[in-house]
Amino acid sequence: MKIIVTGAAGFIGSHLCEHLSEQGHDVLGIDCFTDFYSVALKKQNAQDLKRKGIPILPLDLCGADLNGALKDVDNIYHLAAQPGLSATTTFSTYARNNITATYNLLEAARNQATLKCFIYISTSSVYGKYATSPEDAPAMPTSYYGVTKLAAEQLVLSYCRTGKIPACSLRLFSVYGPRERPEKLYSRLIKCILEDAEFPLYQGSELHTRSYTYIDDVMHGFLSVLKRLDQVSGEIFNIGSDIEITTGRGIEIVEEILGRQARKIIQPARLGDQLKTHANIEKARRILNYNPQTKPEDGLRLQIEWYKKTFLR
Repeated sequence: MKIIVTGAAGFIGSHLCEHLSEQGHDVLGIDCFTDFYSVALKKQNAQDLKRKGIPILPLDLCGADLNGALKDVDNIYHLAAQPGLSATTTFSTYARNNITATYNLLEAARNQATLKCFIYISTSSVYGKYATSPEDAPAMPTSYYGVTKLAAEQLVLSYCRTGKIPACSLRLFSVYGPRERPEKLYSRLIKCILEDAEFPLYQGSELHTRSYTYIDDVMHGFLSVLKRLDQVSGEIFNIGSDIEITTGRGIEIVEEILGRQARKIIQPARLGDQLKTHANIEKARRILNYNPQTKPEDGLRLQIEWYKKTFLR
């Protein structure tokens, strides 16, 4: 199958491109290499993919003509987004990169008669402070990120409801692992400990609980969709680990593996941060046969090994 992956040079997108290619699919990546975090890291991911025969088109979903890239596409995984919580990122930026970009991609996708499924990658942030519910619970986002991701998700599903395209949505829970974005918790923590630098910790966040989900378990969920295209259209699925730990415990695990303590420096709490996430994956288990396996201790050891190989050469 010809499969398009947007946000292909990012953390999750680059892993997805590799897994799809290994399964024999014809994969084409799209990324506009925004500078929200290191463009150099994204370009390195793109080069690694290119060496594996996976091309990346440098296209801005908000401005480019996408019809040529989408010609004869079978499935689209839409990961490109303005991610995370940031006090310096404006609402208009979130709206542009999460809503407008999705709209433009949908308009190009509806012209492709070959399209079997538009797979939108959403987030547990749509649930709000407490992400513990099944997929049919009311969404109550508390951040610009969650609000705009929910709006884009509903835009995708509206195209499905009106018969324009087949589509589904996957809501991810706190993904970690090799290539994790540098501003995310574990990447920052590992870097700070290994460099003996101060580790910024948001006030109260060590008590937050999370369904930290290892990247390979996320890939299992993503690839399961392709095996069940006749069952997923119009549906939303939570994709995450059902193992819940506190952020404080996650920090302790990294400290134990590295044999060093983080030099924590407390910063003001983040507005809109989630207090508790626990992935309710009953629906994904039932329909997608989704079964995450990785314990935090094992996943974090693998991430630390990757970090050392990549940055401590």
